[in-house]
Amino acid sequence: MNDLSTTYLGLNLRNPIIVGSCGFTNSVSKIKELADHQAGAIVLKSLFEEQIQAEYAANLESYNAEYPGASDYIREYTRGNEVEAYLKLIAEAKKAVDIPIIASINCVSAAEWVSFATAVEKQGADAIELNISLLPSNPRMTSADYEKQYVEIINKVADLVSIPLALKMSFYSAALANLIQRLSWIEKIRGFVLFNRYYAPDIDIDKMVVKSSDVLSSPAEAATTLRWIALMYGHVDKDLVAATGIHDGEGAIKQVLAGARAVQVVSTLYRNGVASIPAMLATLDQWMTAKSYAKLEDFRGKLGYGKAVDAAVFERTQFMKYYGGIS
Repeated sequence: MNDLSTTYLGLNLRNPIIVGSCGFTNSVSKIKELADHQAGAIVLKSLFEEQIQAEYAANLESYNAEYPGASDYIREYTRGNEVEAYLKLIAEAKKAVDIPIIASINCVSAAEWVSFATAVEKQGADAIELNISLLPSNPRMTSADYEKQYVEIINKVADLVSIPLALKMSFYSAALANLIQRLSWIEKIRGFVLFNRYYAPDIDIDKMVVKSSDVLSSPAEAATTLRWIALMYGHVDKDLVAATGIHDGEGAIKQVLAGARAVQVVSTLYRNGVASIPAMLATLDQWMTAKSYAKLEDFRGKLGYGKAVDAAVFERTQFMKYYGGIS
């Protein structure tokens, strides 16, 4: 087999297939199964900011993660609830498997909940993925207002922990390339996960109600990620990870060619089971052999922006330039 290893956030991964935050990563037994099926790393099921705030609501004024008894304090006030269960999951997962365990926190503000990050680090998490879900739907807020929230959240967490941070972010920005580049200047941010996938609404025209559309991604959704991985490759000195729409080995190969250090998979696990991970790796290995690549670095970013023969295709938005003449 070829060398499929890679690095991400300074961590050594045996391969580039990271299982993203989902129902498959919320228990030790499932995490062990994923590791047995060759997952390169695990992102734990997200703990939502609202959960953390609810646990600490009565104690925020007195809570200070820097005083000597902080970890005991957390245990005392969170024993038997979801936050304590999350910390326990981190500790037990680290004992059960020998691949990186990345904690995930879904957040929308820079409130005092960020002190929780110190407990995550203490429990042994190898890194923290900040899943910052900002939907710019408030007409009274400018793009600068939203982008400021990214910086505030990241800086507050970065001040408290020494483990690396990854930012899983939205593609909603009037100047996305500039935003990613500016955020990359924050030292503690070691990588970007492009992109988080929002709940998508739909309408049932018979029942006249708003409902959820398909919660699982489709391979077609990988196009947006592919575009931005390629555009940002070489422009930011941080790791890029592709998320959303990567369902098979071919999809993973495309993202590495664009410049990704790794890919996150979720929907394919729900559709095809955990056996989809070794299947993806087999496809990757066979393709590398056919192309005479011995390791991922031999082709990473080979078709990123600035290296592809027609790199401008990543910036093209005019659909009719291609299809205007079709009758």
